[in-house]
Amino acid sequence: MRTVRVELGERSYDILIGDGLLGNAGPWLRELGLRGTGIVVSDTTVGKLYGHRVISSLMDAGFKAALYTMPAGEEHKNLDEARKIYEEMIRLGLERGSFAISLGGGVVGDIAGFAAATFLRGIHFVQIPTSLLAQVDASVGGKVGVNLPQGKNIIGSFYQPRGVLIDPSLLATLARRHLCAGFAEVIKHAVIRDAAHFDFLEKDFKKALSLEAPCLEKLIGRSCEIKSEIVARDEREGGVRMILNFGHTIGHALETVTGYRSYIHGEAVAIGMAHAAAIAMRLAHLSREDYRRIVTLIESFGLPVRMEGVSAEDILSAIRRDKKTRDGKVNFVLPRRIGEVFVTNEVGEDIVRAAIGQHSAD
Repeated sequence: MRTVRVELGERSYDILIGDGLLGNAGPWLRELGLRGTGIVVSDTTVGKLYGHRVISSLMDAGFKAALYTMPAGEEHKNLDEARKIYEEMIRLGLERGSFAISLGGGVVGDIAGFAAATFLRGIHFVQIPTSLLAQVDASVGGKVGVNLPQGKNIIGSFYQPRGVLIDPSLLATLARRHLCAGFAEVIKHAVIRDAAHFDFLEKDFKKALSLEAPCLEKLIGRSCEIKSEIVARDEREGGVRMILNFGHTIGHALETVTGYRSYIHGEAVAIGMAHAAAIAMRLAHLSREDYRRIVTLIESFGLPVRMEGVSAEDILSAIRRDKKTRDGKVNFVLPRRIGEVFVTNEVGEDIVRAAIGQHSAD
């Protein structure tokens, strides 16, 4: 088992990584000091696979708990579904000392965390991420929220979990498309912070895609370390944490204009990273060689680098409404070289249009 510490003073917590940890959920919550009644929020896919195992572990450890399953998919991460979770929390009689567990991918983690943060002004929250994307990124750092039709995560908060339990063996039941999507965030972490980890991914991407345990634990652990280090320095995204948005400016816009139905999050981020690299190269910040390495690695993990059926004007319109916009200027995270990025609001719309043209499907 591997442990990664997120250092946030009194809000610090551990990320536990290891095969077979799911069956230890109940004793783990006891070690965290949780007591009483809780709700396990999952979706219809993950709930069928693992929901009752978690509930059984909790009951065996002396907890009272119930499973709530929501429809799967980003389009359900909204206020209507949050209201249903609140109603279930009330029905269960949850109190200030109660807890909510997220059992699922990034969508479940975001909405369950949002409900935990706002129910009774905050109850305990823990994460058991079951998708690769959630294990390496979404479950770490305390961002929670829901979408509006106008944009992704428009309503949300920073609300740290009490702990994160990662069982890589659960990825064996993950659909191939969603597994590949998770690697987008792994690539992101390597590009923004660790050139050696990027080299490792180039060398061992086939082992990663085959879910070889040592390779998987290494890349999950390193991604959690990178994100934890950044979050510890900037919990509320006032400075350095903004680099974690590499690929997300155009990626979120793409999700928004396609109604969260054409691309899952990791695919949109992959396309966004390819565009950000193209923009950096056009502005002479990134070498052509590093641009090609980034795009090639994205493609090696079965991820798209081009968008289909979307115009540049649609993307630009969505970007202007993005929550990362400050004083009417859009913040982009651009690579200077593999392992180093910077934030700028000096990217002209003509450059964005050119990059979109370069990375649009024929």
